[in-house]
Order: sequence, then structure tokens, then C-alpha cells
Amino acid sequence: MPLLHFHLLEGRTPEQIRGILDSAHEAMLEAFQVPRRDRYQIVTEHKPSHMIVEDTGLDIPRTQSMVLLQMFSRPRGADSVSEFYRLLTNYLERDCGILPSDVMVSVVENGDAHWSFGHGRAQFLTGELPLPAES
Repeated sequence: MPLLHFHLLEGRTPEQIRGILDSAHEAMLEAFQVPRRDRYQIVTEHKPSHMIVEDTGLDIPRTQSMVLLQMFSRPRGADSVSEFYRLLTNYLERDCGILPSDVMVSVVENGDAHWSFGHGRAQFLTGELPLPAES
């Protein structure tokens, strides 16, 4: 149930975008062991003048293939999140030709009360959805 929000520069084809989404989903499935249909992904495309992602002094080169991913999730644990970073960059490079240096991820953690999947209810709190095991 992580919500993945991708920020991309304009210019990719629908097939290229779908490849990014599919690669990220596979990394999420493997790293967090969530159900396959637990898929919530949003893409926002930006004009180059509207998205600046520099290297924080780490001397990381960026190209027009840059992917900035914001992940909103329950706490997953440092090991699982690190594994997600590793798998994500591996799969994006293998499947989409996106270099690991062009992938930046920010994780925003929240709790069970912060998720409603519909009907105006917090399904983790009402028991409609089982509480996921901590990763």
C-alpha cells in the first residue's frame, strides 16, 4: 500500500512511463512483500524549467532521464527501504535504461490512521484490512 508519486521531465512515451511504473512495482513487491494488486502510482510530468534536482554535493550527475520518486508508506524499516532503493535502481536500469544516478527517492512515513482506501473509513483501523506486518 505504499503510494508512489513519480516526478518526471516531460517527453517520455506512454510505454516508457508504464515501464517505469512496472519496474518500481516489481521492486516494491520484492522489498516489502505486499500483495500484487496493492498498487497506487501517480505520475506528474514537469517542464525542464519546473524541476531542478541537483546532487546535494555528492557529485552525482543527472540527465533528462531523471526520476524523482516520493513514496508515502507505513514504516517499513531501514533494511526493507534500503533493499527497495537497490532493487528500484537495478530494475529501472535493466528495464528502462535509467542510470542509478538518475534516481532519487524520498520516503514519507505515516501511520494506519492516515490511510483511507474509500468509503470515508480508515480500513486498517476498522479491521476491514488486516494490519500489515512490520518490515
